[in-house]
Amino acid sequence: MEKITPFLWFDGNVEAAMNHYVRVFPNSKIESVTRGPDGGVFSATFRLEGQRFHALNGGPQFKFTEAISLFVSCETQKEIDELWEKLCEGGQPSRCGWLKDKFGLSWQIVPSVLGELLQGKDPEKSKRAMDAMLRMDKLDIERLREAYDGR
Repeated sequence: MEKITPFLWFDGNVEAAMNHYVRVFPNSKIESVTRGPDGGVFSATFRLEGQRFHALNGGPQFKFTEAISLFVSCETQKEIDELWEKLCEGGQPSRCGWLKDKFGLSWQIVPSVLGELLQGKDPEKSKRAMDAMLRMDKLDIERLREAYDGR
């Protein structure tokens, strides 16, 4: 068991959220579900790409904010495009690879190469990549590389 596990508070839709996330991410599964007296899901444990999450149908008292987001490192543009489309469905895209899904949870869909581009040895190249990123919603690996290379 992991020492630290994210715990997500939902308002009555934990089952729908969990099922959605498990469909979006390969190598994911539902581990356990606890049902309340009404038969609805009270709490659940699931894994997304090996990361365990606990979730609770806690009610309307608390909402997700952008102060916490789930960072997803992607190797290819295809992976970025697919995750972006699936997680934005019913949600809202934002800047710099951020989006809020239909359950209100914030995600960052980020190419793994971004750190290399933003922290390169040449500060001018890195600044161009940063400037390009700041103008994007969904991140585009080719456009980031072109900005970095000055093309």
